[in-house]
Amino acid sequence: MSYWLDSTGDPPLAPSHLEDADVVVLGAGIAGITTAYLLKQAGLTVTLIEAADRLAAGVTGHTTAKVTSQHGAIYAHLTSSFGKETAQAYGSGQQLATDWIETEASAIGAEMDWSRRESYAFAERPSSADGLRREAEAAAAAGLPATFTTQTGLPFEVAGAVRFTGQAQFHPRRWLLELATRIPGDGGTVVTGTRALALSEGDPCVVETTAGPVRARHVVVTTHYPIFDRGLYFARLEPRRDLVVAGYPEAAGPDGIPAGMYISTEDRHSVRTTPGEDGRTLLIVGGEPHRVGARTSVAKHYDALRAWARERLGLAAPAYRWLAHDLTTVDSLPYVGRFHPRAGNVWVATGFGHWGMTNGTLAGLLLRDLVTGVENPLAGVFDPQRVTVRQSATEFVKANAYVAGRFLGDRVDALTGRRGVESLPPGSGRVVSDGVRAIAAYRDEEGGLSCLSARCTHLGCLVVFNDAEKTWDCPCHASRFATDGRVLAGPAVKPLPAVPPPS
Repeated sequence: MSYWLDSTGDPPLAPSHLEDADVVVLGAGIAGITTAYLLKQAGLTVTLIEAADRLAAGVTGHTTAKVTSQHGAIYAHLTSSFGKETAQAYGSGQQLATDWIETEASAIGAEMDWSRRESYAFAERPSSADGLRREAEAAAAAGLPATFTTQTGLPFEVAGAVRFTGQAQFHPRRWLLELATRIPGDGGTVVTGTRALALSEGDPCVVETTAGPVRARHVVVTTHYPIFDRGLYFARLEPRRDLVVAGYPEAAGPDGIPAGMYISTEDRHSVRTTPGEDGRTLLIVGGEPHRVGARTSVAKHYDALRAWARERLGLAAPAYRWLAHDLTTVDSLPYVGRFHPRAGNVWVATGFGHWGMTNGTLAGLLLRDLVTGVENPLAGVFDPQRVTVRQSATEFVKANAYVAGRFLGDRVDALTGRRGVESLPPGSGRVVSDGVRAIAAYRDEEGGLSCLSARCTHLGCLVVFNDAEKTWDCPCHASRFATDGRVLAGPAVKPLPAVPPPS
């Protein structure tokens, strides 16, 4: 369970039915809620639709919630790949998002555990120090508050770090629920437990949902992985995840719990704190990055992260654990703008690269301007239709070669594998075969067996069992399914169908 979800309830929103509107926003994470809130402020009627029963409970509810312009070591990369102007634009957009959250929260009186902190991207190997010096120089040249240092406040030595001053952290769900409660009424509607299934573009657009059709002049897709296979997003996004553990350290070291926000540029271990129960400080530790659906044990990754948090930070008994999912674009810049080249009034925001708190907020600010026809100087940098062949060709080829390999290789493994369901222990799952088709077989803790088609209902890749979360995850495009076949995360919109067990 994520701490952000466990420490918040749900807002007292009256049950709502679908309402035609000027704008339909699909997906109620940070990008969707911020966009809907801003568009309503701009005077438009808005219908916000969320597939889950809770708002901000998907990717946004499973973040580490750092509100920072420091996104690992991105500025040296952007400067060398695109030039100083793009690095400056990216950085100014992140700063804009941070400042807008603070200003807006003050204006509406939001209580969200907001605090300004220093942020550090650090490395422990001496060979990494020169790269951090270059990152500090590139970030400073982009106008950001960056310096190189060897002093971080961490309870272990580092070879170097890039320090950003004036960054922030907060409780993301408290913030977003504050915004969400201000959307209903006067032309605003929030609908949960309703999944979008199809889209007909036009004037108006028609979105088909599990609760019926809804019409709008504009449709904004903020569903993490964009639903609707237009714009080739499935070929331009790489789904990855980090694991998170959180708790109250018993042996935090002589200087106490580190006060800043930290991320390793070598292995992506991440550290921050937040106010917890009974006035105590909750330590949040992330790490163990890997691709969604990788051939690996997620449970063993959790074990490794717990061991690191215990040895380095004194976190002996985590009270929480969760998965942080995100999508990375092939050129490292998010996609915010028109859904595809011919789209007149369908918009998208995706590919936040593990930094959704600022990128998702910035997406809302950009989409407000794009929908209302206000010129925004940052729009071109994040335009999904940008041509960045030189900067993205290598990652594009690698990502799609991986997908092709999994699409074909997993089928061969499933159809030629010898293991069946007889040896499947309680609480575990595996993909087996009846000689004709691949079957996702799961045995529950009581010994009951459930069998589903192992073909993801998005584009047909074979799902993989997640042994920590007890889900079926697609290794190609990150759709996730419950053991009864229900869609937990898109781009799939249809459940995995039940099939007979192999004989």
